[in-house]
Amino acid sequence: MDARGNILYLVVPCYNEEDGLEHAAGVMAEKLERLMRAEKISQESRILLVDDGSRDNTWRIISGLCGQDSLFCGIRFSRNYGHQSAILAGMMKARLHADMAVTIDADLQQDIEALDQFITCYQEGAEIVYGIRNNRDTDGWFKRMTATCFYRLLELLGCHIIPNHADYRLLSRAALDALAEYGEVNLFLRGLIPAMGFPSDVVYFDVKKREAGRSKYTLGKMLSLAADGITSMSIRPIRLITVLGFLVSLFSLGMIIKCLTDWVLGNNLQGYTTTLLVSLSLGGLTLFSLGIVGEYVGKIYLETKSRPRYIVDAVIWKDAASGPGKEHG
Repeated sequence: MDARGNILYLVVPCYNEEDGLEHAAGVMAEKLERLMRAEKISQESRILLVDDGSRDNTWRIISGLCGQDSLFCGIRFSRNYGHQSAILAGMMKARLHADMAVTIDADLQQDIEALDQFITCYQEGAEIVYGIRNNRDTDGWFKRMTATCFYRLLELLGCHIIPNHADYRLLSRAALDALAEYGEVNLFLRGLIPAMGFPSDVVYFDVKKREAGRSKYTLGKMLSLAADGITSMSIRPIRLITVLGFLVSLFSLGMIIKCLTDWVLGNNLQGYTTTLLVSLSLGGLTLFSLGIVGEYVGKIYLETKSRPRYIVDAVIWKDAASGPGKEHG
């Protein structure tokens, strides 16, 4: 097999990462330089840092890194658009220059040494390579439990995702070009990318402990990502509501027949507890169903507006800053 293009762009979403970004940047730069010396990647390879509207000194650090070393380039959002949008923006910028792009978190808990295996899989013909963690020992009990439930729930709802895969992955230029064809505002890349159907491979890695700062993925953000994943990739919840509605209708019909029969036979039943339980159950089911339908309606509302998924406020490419011009994604 002929060698494929080997320009690599490492896409790194950053949000309030001032505590550990300089150290992580040094580790990433050293790794890419080793890969260049081994001729596994081109000298044109770069590290693309995407500032997702940070409120600390993250962008100042990125600007400094770009000024010191042309290996680094940077993008800054006009505000915080979220982790998925930051990853997408980086990949869309990288596809204009790179043969392959690897996304990795700024805390480097995802083992950067696995890059060699990613590149090997790519050179062997894989268009997408997924990084899969060997275990979740570094997570707390609650996070392990919720992650397991999340993956199982998505499987039950018909969403094809890769278990224990976050956003550590390699995409070839062909895969990046295909991803650019998707225009949806509600992004769930963990489900969207496997759905593209390109030849893929997996690389297993050990998760490291975070060296500085705290995780920016709060419980609220994880729940939001879960909701986006379910509503973006499956309509099965709507179908389940239909089935539930049909079953409740059958139950109600049975209760009506029973009540009429008792009335004809002259049986006087107290019925208070039964009436209360049925009313509360049906009321709760109705509100829950309306909530699910509302999620889908809200997503449709956002999609029909066709608003940009992100706005880029500044770009630093190699040693030149683009100035205040805006880019839309």
